[in-house]
Amino acid sequence: MLSAREVMQVSKIIPVISVKDEYEMLHLADALIKGGINIFEITLRTPGAVDAIEAVVKEFPFAVTGAGTVINIDTFKAVEDVGAKFAISPGLTQSLAEFSKNSFMPLLPGVATASEIMSGIEYGFDAFKLFPAAVVGGVEALKAFNGPFKDIIFCPTGGINLENAKSFLDLPNVACIGGSWIVPRDLIEAKRFDEITKLTKQAVELLG
Repeated sequence: MLSAREVMQVSKIIPVISVKDEYEMLHLADALIKGGINIFEITLRTPGAVDAIEAVVKEFPFAVTGAGTVINIDTFKAVEDVGAKFAISPGLTQSLAEFSKNSFMPLLPGVATASEIMSGIEYGFDAFKLFPAAVVGGVEALKAFNGPFKDIIFCPTGGINLENAKSFLDLPNVACIGGSWIVPRDLIEAKRFDEITKLTKQAVELLG
């Protein structure tokens, strides 16, 4: 069982993934692993997402496979049942916070404001996703949060790309970033997984 902070230490980059089915995801997981990344945030934005998580958990048990867009207890339970190793939410509700505390699967909740961070701290969280990062202040917001919240770490997601990722990762309160630029839908649909491996290698070499 990993903690949220341990999940955030697996890689500087957590790919934010949207796939139609398990077959797409298995090819994509293979491509990402070849490129040097073995952690996946498979978002629950498609009907086949839960099956995709289950397939990758079975096929690549050494990988850290998690779920994104976990917005309530039902979706939390669904990904927990298929063996996801972490869950990421765009926000935080009381019911989700309380339910997650009794799970083996850590939750990384999304925040956008100081009040939301303070609310999360009251529930016992010390690691958050800043979302949507580029919209809510990006690097400057994280610099500001580091004053009152020195013991809190973040995974900014939303509007992150190869050009601005390093400016986020250079901050003392950023452990990793979430990004979809290395897993673009057009390449997945075209089955150009070798190009995704190249994008992943490029990101890993530049960002560590």
